[in-house]
Amino acid sequence: MKHLLSAADLDLDAATLVLDTATEMAAMASREVKKLPTLRGRTVVNLFYEDSTRTRISFETAAKRLSADVINFSAKGSSVEKGESLKDTALTLQAMGIDGVVIRHPASGAPNTLSQWVDGSILNAGDGTHEHPTQALLDAYTMRSRLGQLKGLRVAIVGDVLHSRVARSNVLLLRTLGAEVTLVGPPTLVPVGVEDWPATVSYDLDSVLPGTDAVMMLRVQRERMGQAYFPSAREYSRRYGLDNRRVKLLPEHAIIMHPGPMIRGMEIAPEVADSPRSTIVEQVANGVSVRMACLYLLLGGK
Repeated sequence: MKHLLSAADLDLDAATLVLDTATEMAAMASREVKKLPTLRGRTVVNLFYEDSTRTRISFETAAKRLSADVINFSAKGSSVEKGESLKDTALTLQAMGIDGVVIRHPASGAPNTLSQWVDGSILNAGDGTHEHPTQALLDAYTMRSRLGQLKGLRVAIVGDVLHSRVARSNVLLLRTLGAEVTLVGPPTLVPVGVEDWPATVSYDLDSVLPGTDAVMMLRVQRERMGQAYFPSAREYSRRYGLDNRRVKLLPEHAIIMHPGPMIRGMEIAPEVADSPRSTIVEQVANGVSVRMACLYLLLGGK
């Protein structure tokens, strides 16, 4: 595999290989010297056209732990602000002989386009409302390490599905790995055409929770909303927020997830976010191991 543009690029064997490799990478993280010489001499560019703290730092840490040279490119204050097109930026990267590009872009499909212009490997770190494949991989890795296996697992993805690239990538990857996904949210925040997704849809969170092994709360993406998709934050929280009362509806073993950044008190109650059943901090740590695995497998780690 040369690029990672979509969770749909991964079949069962490829997805399992990434998760198994990430397990080996996680074992390295507990050593005193965390660095591996695997990608020494390779150059990775973090090309971020959208703000991101978690994902950018996670990819940067991953590349540096594999001894790659990392160049961080933020669109703010760069030639992009002066009107340079994605193609011109790509040609610049191509001329510099870059080995890998991690790209986050507000336009859906930008990583695919970039892959046609650059010889190096492209990793999609989130494009528009389209996909975020490494987030889905780290979520699957977290579920596997907490719950043992993914086949037959029942996962509920709750909230702003419409604007969520995380939801889309998770649905695709979890289906490949044999899990069953239910999407839950207000009708206004469920995408048109969702009936073609390999998932079921419910508008009633309370009815879904008792049969769920992992519940993933999504951030309400106000910055992508032009108009009101729900009456008020309080109303949203009342129907779709995860509070202590709702947690009691979950089976004993179920875990609580959130891709971050989270709006405490709206999507998830603070005491739920900080509870032992929550994997939110673990997901961040696992993100580094999973992204190390992706970079290693794509950039020629043998």
